[in-house]
Amino acid sequence: MEFDIGKVQEALQEQYRLGSLLGSGGFGSIYSITQLADGALVSEVPEPWHGLSPTDGTVLLPQPNSACALLEIVLLDKVSTGFRGVIQLLEWVEFPNSFLLVLECPERCQDLSGFLVERRFQPKEEAQGLFGQVLEAVQHCTSCGVLHQDIKPENLLVDLATRQLKLIDFGCGTVLQDTAYTQFAGPLFYSPPEWIHHQRYHGEAATIWSLGLLLYHLVVGKHLFRRGQEIIWGWILFPQWLSPGKEKEPLEKL
Repeated sequence: MEFDIGKVQEALQEQYRLGSLLGSGGFGSIYSITQLADGALVSEVPEPWHGLSPTDGTVLLPQPNSACALLEIVLLDKVSTGFRGVIQLLEWVEFPNSFLLVLECPERCQDLSGFLVERRFQPKEEAQGLFGQVLEAVQHCTSCGVLHQDIKPENLLVDLATRQLKLIDFGCGTVLQDTAYTQFAGPLFYSPPEWIHHQRYHGEAATIWSLGLLLYHLVVGKHLFRRGQEIIWGWILFPQWLSPGKEKEPLEKL
């Protein structure tokens, strides 16, 4: 889909300066922008551009104009209440065939997946600090009536200087409900066992499951399951050194 860049510039010209195209894909196009008022960086760089560190901010134009794109805007608007642990939607503009989202752009950040690849696993104290921030972010989303549904290292940004975490990417999210869900939007190996067995799950229970997977990844350095089938088998591998007084040894099957 081609975007009318003239209309984009017109929509942004009062507050932002539109820069160069950083990339495009099935989710939309990414442009650098600078906030004119104070030069502050704006907008998240969605994957696979998390590794980029543009001098300006970025703006995301999702494609096409769809109910899914609109739902993401609604969810982002609900959680953008100034809580620092969740990416902030600064503003959005609707075009005939697309939406333009201006999102906060954290500086000096790396997604948690890359962070863990470089460091393998986190010491106990640092894992506790990072995981505690994720719990706060999830609690914030829940209090706003939002179910993220895709909590994983790739959707968490780490400030390399302060270790502050920020939850991003609400493209798989939905409105929180008490009744069971019958659709799952995330990767199969992050899905809860009840989804694989019965094709239904409850939001808060599934969130606790995904948080458990994330905690394992933080302290062990890799994802617990590589395929959805392993979730059904119920095999869990723990390194012996997770037990008090144990030295680091190869993983053993419990």
